[in-house]
Amino acid sequence: MNLPHLRKTLSDKTFSRRTLLAGLAVTSVAVGAAACGAGGGLDKATNTKSATGAEVFPASQVDSLTAAMTNKTLKDLKAERLADGLIPPTNRWFSGLVFGDQAQPVFPLPLSFGLTDNGFALGLPTVTATEKNIAGGYKPDISVDAGVKSAKVSAYDTLTVTIDLLDDGGTLVGKTTIAEGSPFIRYTAEQAGTLQLNLPFTASGDFWTVKAGDTTYGLVVTDGKVDGQSVKLSKGGAAILFAVPADGAADKLATLAPNAVTGSSLAYKISGDTITTTLSYQAKGDTAFAVLPHHAKNLDSSVKADLGTYPSIFGTLKLCTGTDLIYTTPVSEPTSALDIDSLSGAEKKQLSDQVTKDIAAIPAFPADTYFGGKALYRVAMLWQLATQLKLDGPAGQAKAKLTDTLGQWTDPTGATKRDAFCFVYDDQNKGVVGLTPSFGSDEFNDHHFHYGYFLYAAGVLTQDDPALAKQYAPVMNLLAADIASSAGNGKFPDRRVFDAYAGHSWASGTSPFADGNNQESSSEAITAWTGLAKWAKSSGNDALETEAIWMLSTEAQAGLAYWTNFDASEPVYSGFGHKIVPLNWGGKRDYATWFSPEPAAMLGILVIPMSPASTYLGGDSDRINANVAEATSGKFDQKFGDYLLMYAALAGESERKAALQTAQTLDDKWIDDGNSRSYLLGWLMALKS
Repeated sequence: MNLPHLRKTLSDKTFSRRTLLAGLAVTSVAVGAAACGAGGGLDKATNTKSATGAEVFPASQVDSLTAAMTNKTLKDLKAERLADGLIPPTNRWFSGLVFGDQAQPVFPLPLSFGLTDNGFALGLPTVTATEKNIAGGYKPDISVDAGVKSAKVSAYDTLTVTIDLLDDGGTLVGKTTIAEGSPFIRYTAEQAGTLQLNLPFTASGDFWTVKAGDTTYGLVVTDGKVDGQSVKLSKGGAAILFAVPADGAADKLATLAPNAVTGSSLAYKISGDTITTTLSYQAKGDTAFAVLPHHAKNLDSSVKADLGTYPSIFGTLKLCTGTDLIYTTPVSEPTSALDIDSLSGAEKKQLSDQVTKDIAAIPAFPADTYFGGKALYRVAMLWQLATQLKLDGPAGQAKAKLTDTLGQWTDPTGATKRDAFCFVYDDQNKGVVGLTPSFGSDEFNDHHFHYGYFLYAAGVLTQDDPALAKQYAPVMNLLAADIASSAGNGKFPDRRVFDAYAGHSWASGTSPFADGNNQESSSEAITAWTGLAKWAKSSGNDALETEAIWMLSTEAQAGLAYWTNFDASEPVYSGFGHKIVPLNWGGKRDYATWFSPEPAAMLGILVIPMSPASTYLGGDSDRINANVAEATSGKFDQKFGDYLLMYAALAGESERKAALQTAQTLDDKWIDDGNSRSYLLGWLMALKS
């Protein structure tokens, strides 16, 4: 939900991909389709890990850790529409279906979907753009009265969600399946009965159609009969509804519609400088699925986009035939250190003086998980610089403060001794929560933003200190498990925040919004996965490191595609008046933040905290210059001015020199609490071309 925050990350251009990938070349991971992991192991013939072989935080690892931690629920999230036995699905694109008194619409794309008092409704969103908004909200063109009184999510996995529709006595009447990327909404009758539609469908061979506004909708029925607005189904019969692309054919989709999607799975492979992601729809035959612009950019040649296109708020969706969505992204390195070897003697002297000064003035650490996490990250970067510059005294001071504070945070029973600087395990909502919440963290908002800073600091501090890593591991592993489990361990949802189809994270825990879930700081998500990779490396968790690099690389590309470097030639941006989109939702995109109307905040929240992994933001000098001009009008003495100088330097050597000159005299009040003048100067000095 991204409330009043400040965030972001960058990557050291001198870091060698070969170094990173030495132990990861040709690493394949397959993730099970359901909450329960599939069996399997390492296939030595193919060097591919199956779901079991690549589990990240299986129950055998986390059960004892959660048992040892203080257990406490800070807030009842009211998972009103969730079947017993399921992990509460916070931070998902469909969370609004589950939590709160009223179900909210969701956006599986290309369709929008919502629950109603007696069934459900669906429709293809109408996409419009204004100066500050791209809208494609809930559009219930087709409503289905199933004669039910309530609904519960009864299953979910990587792409699909199954919803039980119940009568007034709680008896199951039917099941509805929705899936990200699927143009089909399927209702399967668990009892013989009749559906009432709001519009009359007309027969067209073996299927039926109706027009609502400019969109044609199709209907295919198995084991049933259609009579205008009524669909009579036998037990086990199904009604499948779909939107027909304006440039597609209804009969082609009607042929695929009976091939029910019953689940989905995810696999990813790192090979050299490339990551291949495969999203698979489980069906008896070919189905149809839509690819987003970031998929289409590097779509595997085996994927055939042959069924037409749909408009969406993210750009044109191409509709494909098959079961496997396969695409590639370049690897983004989880770099955590600046390369200061190339600095001149004068620069090292200036930086040494500043590091000494900043470490001597380290303020008290905040007690909440957001600002507390940022403070730990800040000091970790100062300690790292001090170590690189061989400043033994200041490095010792910084390490002492870090080890003491992290020692408090990583005490599993800290909550029995104090009311701050500690975590608890919430067995009701299935996650780790700081005892001093911030920005709705007790509602599971922004956990990856918060915990990414902790993991980053711990990973940096313990990279050459196995004993210290072992000391921190019981709690740090739980923070990592909170946002990055993938083993169906029963204690945490798999990949709590990360949406493999969308390619990025969602920040709101319960998503109590009519526009779906949302995320603001794509850059702090990058920091989270960088920190996760650093902690995985320090703690010797190879499966976690591979997963973190996959999420980091995927989110970096989505961040460019939908936040900072979108393709302005796409029709969806006609009428939108800005260079960036700071806040993306399931059903709209806004030139806005949760906390400030200032242009500097719009870009600042997308680059904070400019870690060494943030160089993924580079590569397009003209776009960077345009983004900075819109955000600052040439004025850096304002909130986020430090981070915007660092981002501006990515445009080229002349911009770097200008940014460094400005940074030398930037007033301290414009240096963020997660940054320091030392790191600001060091970053700009190290970014020499």
